[in-house]
Amino acid sequence: MLELERVKALFKNQNEGFALVPTMGALHEGHLSLIQRAKTDHLNIVISIFVNPTQFNNESDLERYPRQLEEDLKQIKSVAPNAIVFAPAVSEIYPEGLRTRSYDLNGLDTTMEGHHRKGHFDGVCTVVEALLRLIEPTSVYFGEKDYQQLQIIRHMVRNRSIPVRIVGCPIIRETSGLAMSSRNALLPEASRKKAAMIYKILKTAKSKFGT
Repeated sequence: MLELERVKALFKNQNEGFALVPTMGALHEGHLSLIQRAKTDHLNIVISIFVNPTQFNNESDLERYPRQLEEDLKQIKSVAPNAIVFAPAVSEIYPEGLRTRSYDLNGLDTTMEGHHRKGHFDGVCTVVEALLRLIEPTSVYFGEKDYQQLQIIRHMVRNRSIPVRIVGCPIIRETSGLAMSSRNALLPEASRKKAAMIYKILKTAKSKFGT
């Protein structure tokens, strides 16, 4: 934690704003596009890598989530060699133990993914708020792939009066059309093909019937 404090002090002494790209690791081209966008806006970048326990609905899902820190560091170095990587232990983010805060999300958390994953977005907001208050970035970058999550985070930041700019970035897709995701690595090939069909069907429907 002392290292992070030194980094924040250095950025402030330079009178420069800085960006945060929060991730759970297992980085792919989607994450790297966020880093590239952050580089266009800010000279200084912090990239967090933290698999957040409080947003998982079951233990086995948490255990199966892909982790590849050494490979992640190589990818970050290839696109942003001067970026600061913050990979905290659970105790650094949750010094009082794993406690999920409850948030008034104005119903944004009760539909779509939230309908099937009760408490998930409280866990997401808990870790995002913790990172924002700990790191104190000027801007923070999220992919529009998780569009519901993006809107919920915007709402949370407004309600909590956290002084940060939320930047949404375009979806990056595989050649099949499937949106890039760390969880794709857990899908069998047959399931990946089926998932890619959803995007193709939506595109076809849009072309025939409009938005």
